[in-house]
Amino acid sequence: MQPTDSQTSTAPDTTSQVNDTQTITIPPNKKKSKPSSKTRRRLKEAEPLPFTIDGLSHDGRGVAVYGNGFGEADGHVEDKHGKKVFVSFALPGESALVKLTNSRTSFEEGDAISITANPNPERAVPPCPHFGVCGGCNLQHWQPDSQINFKQSVLAEMLVHQANVEPDTWLAPVVGDRLGYRTKARLGVRYVAKKETALVGFRERSSNFLAELNECHILDPRIGFEIENLKTLISTLESRDKIAQLELAMGEQMPELPDGNQPVALIVRNLAPLSDADIEKLKVFFTARNWQLYLQSKGADSIKRIALTDADDMTEQFGRLYYQLPEYNLTFEFIPTDFTQVNLSVNRQMTKLACELLDLKVGERVLDLFSGLGNFSLPLARLVGETGSVVGVEGSDAMTARAAENARRNDIHNTEFYTQDLTHDCSDKPWANQGFDALLIDPPRSGAWEIMQYLPKFNAERIVYVSCNPATLARDTKALLEQGYRLTHAGVMDMFCHTGHVESIARFEKVAA
Repeated sequence: MQPTDSQTSTAPDTTSQVNDTQTITIPPNKKKSKPSSKTRRRLKEAEPLPFTIDGLSHDGRGVAVYGNGFGEADGHVEDKHGKKVFVSFALPGESALVKLTNSRTSFEEGDAISITANPNPERAVPPCPHFGVCGGCNLQHWQPDSQINFKQSVLAEMLVHQANVEPDTWLAPVVGDRLGYRTKARLGVRYVAKKETALVGFRERSSNFLAELNECHILDPRIGFEIENLKTLISTLESRDKIAQLELAMGEQMPELPDGNQPVALIVRNLAPLSDADIEKLKVFFTARNWQLYLQSKGADSIKRIALTDADDMTEQFGRLYYQLPEYNLTFEFIPTDFTQVNLSVNRQMTKLACELLDLKVGERVLDLFSGLGNFSLPLARLVGETGSVVGVEGSDAMTARAAENARRNDIHNTEFYTQDLTHDCSDKPWANQGFDALLIDPPRSGAWEIMQYLPKFNAERIVYVSCNPATLARDTKALLEQGYRLTHAGVMDMFCHTGHVESIARFEKVAA
């Protein structure tokens, strides 16, 4: 659970206490740091220990060390002095009572169960009653402005550590919706016979068990405040113990378009065929909320839409969802299983910022790598005009087709989309030899190391790199610097507020020979 303290206060508009001179500690590898069953039993019976929080780890946990102001009488045995402890729910400067949850040779982990002195002025009251138990987010005890400032300091440290560089200009953090923002998620489902109820939600922290949730303040409220109703619905089904997962996707209400009055889609993962009675119950529930209903019995090919009204188009496997980029007069169509950005409010600002950083002129040619359904390609195409062009390249045939269709539906004719495995040198492909003035890249968490090896062949003057992993962005930055580019701008975007994840953006410019 999160720590309790009657002195806890919320200070508006503050900056992070992690300053430029403070080292941010790299947290242990999660896969390698899981405690053994023996360790869990021993620590469960152990008394909590006092610690002073000296700093933060990259994932936002407090960092303390044994022996800092405490001795053997406090449980800080001498042979542990100097050993690091990673403390969830704690902030710098605080004195905390910590319940240890893991003990390894080189470090320990624990939860702050109370703040005994010096509460950090950036501490906030978590908005969600399940915070501390649910593993869906881990930073609700910290003010959002302080979270994003800290994430920028993490990016700054990684750039210095891995690439020995600072940008010419730090961009102001991009901020959007901080609660009720998440429009894509997979929720676990489990029926608990002893309690005669279903559990629906995310897993508990550091556990394979589902958290017992009634609401979620991070999920879009169209689902986040329907969890209790979903639990009740599933508990009444004959196949209640055969429902394993709900995959959800949400778009914007656009009643003038096909399926546009059904902007929420749920895929029900059923481990056994559902009875007609169960399907009817689902249909009634979903119809009342104007949601799209899908059943999935096996792999992705088995996903089947269930018709709720006579207007539902059943000629395709999936119905349609939509989101807009009003700045560019664009409407995007996607299906529930497509990748889309989870925070639509930040996505609108992110696409605008990326376009501004590329500083495009009418008639220029742009290459968009990992182009997806055209989220960046289409606004770029608007900016370069009919005399310019945008080439989008993506590893998925389905997403390439979706991008081309989105271009057509938005009456954009200066784009080309290609499917290509970008981990292999594709600079000899016909589309790659046309010459480009600017390049945008938005890779997965693993980054774009393979592309960095042949990227100079595209000869782009300006590059914007959008990243969901600052570590791989910093690594790839080093490669770009070695290939004759300089880092002009960098910043972070609050795509995943209240979690340790961060979206980053960087601009590079070719150095004149």
